[in-house]
Amino acid sequence: MSYVVLARKWRPKKFAEMVGQEHVLRALGHALDSGKVHHAFLFTGTRGVGKTTVARILAKSLNCEVGVSANPCGICAACREIDEGRFVDLIEVDAASRTKVDDTREMLDNVQYAPTRGRYKVYLIDEVHMLSNHSFNALLKTLEEPPPHVKFLLATTDPQKLPATVLSRCLQFSLKRLSAGLIGERLKFIVGAEQLEHEPAALALLARAAEGSLRDALSLLDQLIAFGGGSLNEANARAMLGTIDRGHVVRIVAALASGDGSALLAEVAELDRDAPDYDRALVELATFLQRIAIVQIVPDAAPQDEEFDGADLVRLAGALRPEDVQLYYQIALGGRRDLAMAPEPRLGFEMTLLRMLAFRPDGESSGAAAEPGARPATAQRAVEAAAVAMPRAASVAAPSPAPMPIAKVDAGSWPALVEAAQLSGMVRQFALNCVPAAFEGNLLSLRLDAAAADRRTKQIEDKLTQALSKYFGREMRILIETSDASLATPARQRAVAEQDRAAHALAAFQEDASVKGLRERFGAEIDVASVRPGTAREELS
Repeated sequence: MSYVVLARKWRPKKFAEMVGQEHVLRALGHALDSGKVHHAFLFTGTRGVGKTTVARILAKSLNCEVGVSANPCGICAACREIDEGRFVDLIEVDAASRTKVDDTREMLDNVQYAPTRGRYKVYLIDEVHMLSNHSFNALLKTLEEPPPHVKFLLATTDPQKLPATVLSRCLQFSLKRLSAGLIGERLKFIVGAEQLEHEPAALALLARAAEGSLRDALSLLDQLIAFGGGSLNEANARAMLGTIDRGHVVRIVAALASGDGSALLAEVAELDRDAPDYDRALVELATFLQRIAIVQIVPDAAPQDEEFDGADLVRLAGALRPEDVQLYYQIALGGRRDLAMAPEPRLGFEMTLLRMLAFRPDGESSGAAAEPGARPATAQRAVEAAAVAMPRAASVAAPSPAPMPIAKVDAGSWPALVEAAQLSGMVRQFALNCVPAAFEGNLLSLRLDAAAADRRTKQIEDKLTQALSKYFGREMRILIETSDASLATPARQRAVAEQDRAAHALAAFQEDASVKGLRERFGAEIDVASVRPGTAREELS
């Protein structure tokens, strides 16, 4: 007996065997059980998500000899013939190869005749968007008012190409991409049924590489079985997919955390020996950074990871600042976009890593301007971050003493307190629009700038209270009053400073000799809105 590929062997034969797509199966199940089945269905979605499979199961449900229902028996002659692809009243048409209007008219000439064997004559038109405009026009009238014994099932990966007149005559169901988790669970079930030894990390790699398509995942599984001679391990999966070993990713991030440029480039040179796909390498790096971010920000929600070691995640989550991880992630995504324009893929990959090493959210860098023998700023910050975060993440070192809270809380110390309490997002902006009025015991009174009163919500107040309670190490209460007069809040002071810088930049730009020459000779006008601090010659010097 010839080998049957896994995608065909494990094609679902009932709705209950489908993976995902509950929103489609529920609607079809109710329609079949109630007997209210529309005459035309359109199934849309990317490749390999189950469009044709759902259509065939629907055809089986309509023609099962036991009766129309959402659960066809699977053993009657009609069910078996549909599963084997030889049921005479299920007419499958590949629109990609039969695009001419003559083909469509030939198909429609047989619509009027009653079914030969089944209850309904079902027309399954795959990739229907490939039909010509004339073919659509020939189909319209029959599609709207077919004989009572005919059902149309249309499937397409590109519904935007279908005329609105066709869309309006069909019940449209959009099948979603499947999550890597759902695909991974299905792969585990299949390799278990096939009695194949496997490593969970290998299946996780296949599930992610399938990009939402279960059929692609099963094809990759077939390929991995052939590639590894039946050995489904992580090393074979990475070699087949062109992804890099997780050890390289961990060592690259560790070098970034320590600010060690030499180790970073050495790791790239080691990686280059395997001739990797550098785009996939950046995908792996971004995935690892996302896992680190979860451990840092929402540790309780961190999943049991089958691809990355939990100890590595915890160690690097403690060695990196959360804002650095976020920046690295964005740079990795940007690096993927720039990779095609790089002189060589390796150079583009190296430049992406060097960009991570060079920049920080606060604008500092590990540039060459440091004095000889000085410790790089990146490495210094990484060590300081590790000293604070590592005791929370893992018990590998004795905890460092926490800095003492600011004792005197007033308008002068308030900006520093906001930084020390690690306020972020909307809570930080809200706090910077306040100034302390009084601080006694556990009660902190704040005055809120009236211009920012619309930002005040209970959720923000609660988060501010929690952050300050954590900072001071005791339960705090906050009393907020909106001020009628303008307050010298940190936010307002910063805005005023920015305005002063902008005015200085404009004045310097207007006084520039070259600018004056252009205005006098050509009557040029200055676009005031385009002048920003740093554009004037004085600010560049």
